[in-house]
Amino acid sequence: QVQLMESGGGSVQAGGSLRLSCAASGYTASTFCMGWFRQAPGKEREEVAAVDSDGSTGYTDSVKGRFTISFDNAKNTLYLQMSSLKPEDTAMYYCAVVPNPRDDIRGLVTMGWLPPLYEYNYWGQGTQVTVSS
Repeated sequence: QVQLMESGGGSVQAGGSLRLSCAASGYTASTFCMGWFRQAPGKEREEVAAVDSDGSTGYTDSVKGRFTISFDNAKNTLYLQMSSLKPEDTAMYYCAVVPNPRDDIRGLVTMGWLPPLYEYNYWGQGTQVTVSS
């Protein structure tokens, strides 16, 4: 069974940095798309970044140049390096995975876009990020 476990959240002042981790286990798919999402109170869940197993990445406009998504194959761990954090980045952050994605989904990430939220099959429990001004 696929399991995803996030860690690394916390409280930081505006302008600071955090690195989130998502340890993945339980699946052997050779191809995948993995993503980071966030949800603030009263708001819809928003996808912020995605990475394909071929290394392609995509980001939502509000985090471009500040967040970097990566995947360590040796550790089966997804990362989100966040810098120049803003109070509006405050949210619960989740990781999710699409095992064996269709070519059209992979193509989105290759072009720097993000797969639709509903394509993701497995989700972690989340880690809280709070940015104070």
